[in-house]
Amino acid sequence: MRNHEITSVHPLLDERGMLAEAGYSKRELLTYNRFAIKANPWRIKEWDYYLISNNEFAVALTIADNSYMGLISASLLDFKKPSQLTTSIMTLAPGGKMKLPSSSKSGDAVFRNKRVKAEFYNDGSKRQLNFKMKKFHQTDDLFVELELFDEPEESMVIATPFKEDKKAFYYNQKINPIRAKGKVLFAGHEYLFDPADSFAVLDWGRGVWTYKNTWYWGSASGLIDGVPFGFNIGYGFGDTTAATENMLFYQGRAHKLDDVNFQIPINKENSEEYMKPWTFHSSDGRFEMTFHPIIDRYAYSSVLFISSNQHQVFGRFSGKVILDDGKEIIVKDLLGFAEKVSNKW
Repeated sequence: MRNHEITSVHPLLDERGMLAEAGYSKRELLTYNRFAIKANPWRIKEWDYYLISNNEFAVALTIADNSYMGLISASLLDFKKPSQLTTSIMTLAPGGKMKLPSSSKSGDAVFRNKRVKAEFYNDGSKRQLNFKMKKFHQTDDLFVELELFDEPEESMVIATPFKEDKKAFYYNQKINPIRAKGKVLFAGHEYLFDPADSFAVLDWGRGVWTYKNTWYWGSASGLIDGVPFGFNIGYGFGDTTAATENMLFYQGRAHKLDDVNFQIPINKENSEEYMKPWTFHSSDGRFEMTFHPIIDRYAYSSVLFISSNQHQVFGRFSGKVILDDGKEIIVKDLLGFAEKVSNKW
């Protein structure tokens, strides 16, 4: 077991611009300051990503300032059809001008232009997501109005270095499950999110990244026997020698896991078959899961020296997990996603 827990409040970076302490915590303790970064400013990447879902549909919203490129993105997923639509708008060289909050505890992320209005408001007690994109798909606009509340007391927070560059780091918080209510309007259809069964996950990321990365990430939120439950699993986000980001969430409390391995089916040609069942196994035996895909939200782009190959696969998890106190929880058909992303950025 190699999970170092950060327990004190202090700056994320030291005077050299390097991580002051690598490890995980269950609350946001380290203080992020963009102006303390000593690395090339064009390597700084900051984003707020929200996924709001229930058993029938989901919406994902992103505001990202990747220094040389800004990204405003929305995805609408229907698990009954099944189908998905994604539209992303890129801006040139924001270089921090989006002014994304330095903390996930409070602060607003707002971007507006003639086509899109993206507003993520956070007053410290609830989060309000307002999003409108003209011509999201063909001539149809997308309208989102959601409120997130009843945020769990504990979450997954990790400070991770990169072996290739001492001034590169990833500071990340994943919060789930968060209660959600509101609506999405698209193409004459209204998608209603009832807080009785609708939950959100926030992926809050700030850091300096190396050029080439491949990561694996999985997340799910829902109810098990009426109790809010979720998990975060993943690797490939830098050097996880100090700690992994694998956690269970149950009744607002976080339960730390060791390594979790993603096993994606491979065919005779040695290619990954994302729409066949995946399996997940943890080194501590506390996370054993099968994943049955519904939708592969696949995206590939390549422009000059920048490329991205993404398979974000949505489906249902079934298996068992074990909490810190030894309590076993049986998971059956819990909606979530697992992804493999390869970037040159």
